[in-house]
Amino acid sequence: MFADIEFHMSIPNTITKALSRLFGFDPSSTDITTEIFAGLTSFLTMSYILAVNPSLFSNLEGMPKGSVFTATASVAIISTLLMAFLAKKPFGIAPGMGPNAFFVFTICLGTGHSWQFALTAILIEGIILLLLTVSNLRESIVNAIPAVIKQSISIGIGLFITFVGMQNAGLIINDESTLVKIGNITEGSGLLALIGLVITSVLVIKNIKGGMLIGILLTTLIGIPMHITQYQGILSPPESISPIFCQFEFDRILSTDMLVTVISFLFIDLFSLTGSAIGVCMKGGFTDSNGNIPGIRRMFMADSIGTISSGLFGTSAACTFIESSSGVAQGGRSGLTAFTIAIFFAIALFFSPLFLAIPNAATAPVLIIVGLMMASSIKDIPFDDFSEAIPAYITIMTMPLTYSIADGILLGIISYVLLNLICGKLNKLSPGMYILAVLFILKYIFL
Repeated sequence: MFADIEFHMSIPNTITKALSRLFGFDPSSTDITTEIFAGLTSFLTMSYILAVNPSLFSNLEGMPKGSVFTATASVAIISTLLMAFLAKKPFGIAPGMGPNAFFVFTICLGTGHSWQFALTAILIEGIILLLLTVSNLRESIVNAIPAVIKQSISIGIGLFITFVGMQNAGLIINDESTLVKIGNITEGSGLLALIGLVITSVLVIKNIKGGMLIGILLTTLIGIPMHITQYQGILSPPESISPIFCQFEFDRILSTDMLVTVISFLFIDLFSLTGSAIGVCMKGGFTDSNGNIPGIRRMFMADSIGTISSGLFGTSAACTFIESSSGVAQGGRSGLTAFTIAIFFAIALFFSPLFLAIPNAATAPVLIIVGLMMASSIKDIPFDDFSEAIPAYITIMTMPLTYSIADGILLGIISYVLLNLICGKLNKLSPGMYILAVLFILKYIFL
């Protein structure tokens, strides 16, 4: 019965033209209801950052959870609106996982620098990213990445987000002897995640429109009697960001420590941000016949300005969320999807208890299924050509095993250049590839 349900929204031609102008909306490939469903689905799979970011930054004295929550949502709203209106792509941007952990545990707790020092580095990094984007250097870097590595990025990210989803839900847990092992799947969060996976899988197989969103909501409801979904109210006014807003240490801007920190942030965030953008674009079909991504410069403008706003508001660098693939999988094709994501982040500012009640076990099934969808392009890897297959495999496996999209890209490019250089396949290598390989090797030596 549900498979036959269709949602239609008849809209005047003037509105269609306005949506096309604002968001790149194309009624021949999508419709308003689909875009809204896609945006809500992406938001729900991204919304865990609203809980995770405050929790991470609470390890630093003077960064209240409530303030970090407001800052995280605010950065997501600003940067995702830029994605909607400037890039007209269906992706959400928010302070990302990886850069936030590096900020807290490496720069601050690891080296002893203050969070104000780290925010200064984030601001400088964001300005550099913007300059790289305006000068087309960042786009040139993307174009220099070998085609097979670009394909591998999507696959590696698919495995990565599957691993993240399973870990967040307790399906996979840490183990001293084997590093990871299967968690408790007969009760608690693990059991709820499996129930949600079955429900969401059936909805996807039956091709139910909005199936992933419905799966998240149903799993969240099932979690109530299991005491996993914790209802803590509905409304809560956003807390002030004044304790962390524009808190910088400009007196150390010319120090060696600042230079090293900015370079470290830049290397990690540049290729994490770039990898996420390439991954979701490759999977969503937003590429041309040469594998390049039209309009990627505007996407980079959005996340660069987002990173600058991160430094201003008091949080880690913003990036295109790989979880946006869930909305693309639901049919999101234009900036209207991104606009919807931004709207729900704005709503979340006032309904934080309600949104934060969605447990990881409810979003994990979507991440697992989206991971499968992203990994499906593995069939396009030329496994009969080892000069292509080996670097691709290194890229794919490094991402989930090191918990780093950036390292997967770096090692993939280094291995691609070295193997083809040694084997005399020089016609496959461009000057840009050589430059990237040398820079990445120097990064591992000195940073």
